[in-house]
Amino acid sequence: MSDEVFLIAAYGVIVLVGLLGLVALVVVGWILVAYIVDITQTRHTVRRNFPVIGRFRYFFEHLGEFFRQYFFAQDREELPFNRAERAWVYRAAKKENTTIAFGSTRRLDVPGTVLFVNSAFPALKQNFADTGPITLGEHCRTPYTTSSLINISGMSFGAISRPAVLALSKGAKLAGCWMNTGEGGLSPYHLEGGADIVFQIGTAKYGVRNEFGELDEEKLHAIAAHEQVRMFEIKLSQGAKPGKGGILPGEKVTAEIAAIRHIPAGEDSISPNGHPEVRSVDDLLDMIAQVRAITGKPVGFKAVLGDIGWIRDLCRAIHVRGTESAPDFITLDGAEGGTGAAPQSLMDYMGLPLAQALPMLVDVLDEYHLRPRIRVVASGKLITPDRVAWALCVGADFVTSARGFMFALGCIQALQCNKNTCPTGITTHNPRLQRGLVPTDKAARVAHFVEILNQEVGIIAHSCGVDEPRKLTRHHARMVQPNGEAKYLSELYGSDQFHPGTELVFDE
Repeated sequence: MSDEVFLIAAYGVIVLVGLLGLVALVVVGWILVAYIVDITQTRHTVRRNFPVIGRFRYFFEHLGEFFRQYFFAQDREELPFNRAERAWVYRAAKKENTTIAFGSTRRLDVPGTVLFVNSAFPALKQNFADTGPITLGEHCRTPYTTSSLINISGMSFGAISRPAVLALSKGAKLAGCWMNTGEGGLSPYHLEGGADIVFQIGTAKYGVRNEFGELDEEKLHAIAAHEQVRMFEIKLSQGAKPGKGGILPGEKVTAEIAAIRHIPAGEDSISPNGHPEVRSVDDLLDMIAQVRAITGKPVGFKAVLGDIGWIRDLCRAIHVRGTESAPDFITLDGAEGGTGAAPQSLMDYMGLPLAQALPMLVDVLDEYHLRPRIRVVASGKLITPDRVAWALCVGADFVTSARGFMFALGCIQALQCNKNTCPTGITTHNPRLQRGLVPTDKAARVAHFVEILNQEVGIIAHSCGVDEPRKLTRHHARMVQPNGEAKYLSELYGSDQFHPGTELVFDE
C-alpha cells in the first residue's frame, strides 16, 4: 500500500471515529438532558420515577396498536374486527381461495352465536336463482330499481381520500351496487366512477346548504339532476356516535373539500347533533316529503335505535297521512358501526347493537303493515357471509358496509382514521400516503369483494334449501342461548309477517 493510500485510509478512519464520537456525544447529551427534565418534572409519574427509560413506554404503547394484530392477538379475539374476519375480506377482494382446512376456529357454544339450519334437501345448482330486482320509491317520479344486495355505506369525501372515493365508485360500477356519499356532499370522484349514488343529507347539509346551514332547495335540485344520484338519505344518526354529528379535523378540510361542503377551508368541520327542523316524527315526514317533491327520487332516513317507541309513533303518523307519505327506506345502523372520529363515550356505550335493533324495527313495520312499502337497509359490521345472511333472515332487504369496503381497499385496521396519517392512503389527504392507493387496482378488489360475498351468502342460502338469499327467513337460523340451546330466530323474535321473498297484500 502506498503512503498516499495509507494516509487517505487513516484520514477516513479518523473522520469516522470523529463522527461516531460526535454521535455518542449527542446521544449522551440527550440522555443527560432527558434525565434532568424527567427527574424534575411533576406531570408524569413513570418518567419521574424512571427517568429516560420511562419515555419508551409511550413508544411501545404506540407500536402496540400495529403489532398486536400480527403477533399477539388470536384469530378470533381482536376488536373491532378480528384477524379471521379481515383475512376473509382480504382474500375475497383479491379473489383468492376463501376455503379453510382442518376445522373451524370459531366457538360454536358462545351465547349469541348464529347457526344456520341446513336443509336435508338443499337447493340444487340447476335451481339457483339470481336475486330479483326491488323497486324503491314506487310513488316517486323517478323510482329506483336494483338487484344489488350488498352496497357501500356512507363514507364522505373528507373522511376518506380522493383515490379511495374514486376506487369505491369505480368498484361499485363494476359490481352493480350503489355507493352512499356520506354526509360530506357529492364530489366529482363519486360521479367519475359511474356508480349509482345515494346522496346523504347530514345534519350540516353539506353540499345542499345555504350560508345559514339550512337546506337550499336549488342546490338540492342541482344534485338530483345528476342521473347517477338515485336516492336521498336523511341522516338522523349513525351507530358509532348516536346523538353526535360528524367530526372532520381542520387539517383534513382542504380547499377542495371546503368548496364541496360550502364551508371554510382549514377549520374543523363539526356537524350539528341533529337537524334543527326535525324535532318530531311529523317533522321528519315533512322533510321526507320536501326532499322527495324537489328531487322526484326515493327518500329514506338513517338512524340508530335506542328505543322503538318513536318508530311506532312514526308508523301511526304514516297511517294518518297515508302510506305514500312513508319513507321509501330506513337504513338501520347498529351501535357497532364505525366512523372516522367519535367520542369514546358514545362509541362504547350508546345505542343498540344491530342484533337487537333489526328484529325490533322489522317487527314494528310488520305490525303496522308497512313492509314492503318501507324497505329495510341493515348496516353495522356486516362484512362476512354469515352476518349478511343473518340480516336477511331477520328481515333486511339490503345490506350496506363501510369498513368491509375499506378492508377491500387495503385498510389494515391501524386505527388512524381520526388523524391524517393513515398508512394505506384511505383516510388521509397526505399525497405521499395516498400514492400507494391506485384506484384502478383497488376498484377491481372492491368488485371482487361484492362478487365473492354475494356468492358465499348464496352458498348459505342454498344449504338452507332456498334458491336465492332474499328467501331466507327466521326459520333458517338459530341462536345459541345461555343454557347452550340453539333456538330458532322465529322463536326469539317472532315469525316473519312479510319477507322480501314473499308477497303480502296490505291495506292502505
